[in-house]
Amino acid sequence: MSGSGVRTAIALLRGGRPIRIAGPVTIAVCAVETATQDLLDLLDPAHQARLLISGQRAAALHLSNERDAADPAAPVLIGHAPWLDVATARAIADPGQDLDRAPIGPLHPLSPDCVEASRAALDLARSAGLLPALWVLEPSAAEFSVSVGDVARERQQPSVEIVARARLPLEDMPPTQIVAFRASDDGQEHVALLIGAFGGKPPLVRLHSECLTGDVFGSLKCDCGPQLNEALHIIGAAGGGVLLYLRQEGRGIGLVNKVRAYSLQDRGLDTVDANRRLGFADDERDYGHAAAMLRALGIDRVRLLTNNPNKVGGLEAAGIKVIERVAHQMPANPHNADYLATKRKRSGHLLG
Repeated sequence: MSGSGVRTAIALLRGGRPIRIAGPVTIAVCAVETATQDLLDLLDPAHQARLLISGQRAAALHLSNERDAADPAAPVLIGHAPWLDVATARAIADPGQDLDRAPIGPLHPLSPDCVEASRAALDLARSAGLLPALWVLEPSAAEFSVSVGDVARERQQPSVEIVARARLPLEDMPPTQIVAFRASDDGQEHVALLIGAFGGKPPLVRLHSECLTGDVFGSLKCDCGPQLNEALHIIGAAGGGVLLYLRQEGRGIGLVNKVRAYSLQDRGLDTVDANRRLGFADDERDYGHAAAMLRALGIDRVRLLTNNPNKVGGLEAAGIKVIERVAHQMPANPHNADYLATKRKRSGHLLG
């Protein structure tokens, strides 16, 4: 039941409900961002719940003394304290409040005694688009259970199904078809545009991560909108290819968290440091869904339109052969020059 179980677990976390993570050590968790104080009082009447945060957020809170030097992303538990209620936990989890509140604490960081379950739980929170911060409860606090193995399998090898397809006429483009997919793990809906014809040859492919602010509203903070439009024109001029539009807003952290990151950038952080302060990795995207979509379309070899080496490596790791990388770069504007420089200097993006 791995796919449906993971999908249900994600939905329960979004809804503020507890779930059980079954592994070598089994725990129950509920999301700090969505759990109410009334629910926490009901699930934890003795008020012994501990707080689980990501290694990245622990570093931002200067709790690195309990982190594994060989694994900086290792989760960290904050031990129970009488003052640790829902409002305080949210203030610890949300960096937007870091500069607006008095110091909280003392915080007592602990190495989790349930590392596998803790990692799986944080993965589910990220997939739910929530801050990676969870209350850790007794296993009996939750009725629904998902295994550590199920979470790991879905993260490593998600599957997709084609649920609909139709013609999609686009201005100044060859005949185009849109194909809608649904993912097995989180239920997200991704789409592919099949543009023109590529005659059995490895097609020119662009992986485009959804960006509401750039693609729809024309934000100048990033280069996503121009990248999308130019990719379509390049594929059209080549006679055909595929554009995958992936639900990976904000490098995989979700729309709400991307807006939080924007707020941190307004305070002087760059894209990478904003993500880390939120408790995420520099880039939370993986390309398992993209690879599964291409396989469902009968494609296993591509020419990839990108300046991001991680996309090449991610696709190849997921079983899609990249026979050529085709450069794809947009000019800077005064609002995104620092963002583009950060992508090159800290995320390894290429100039051409």
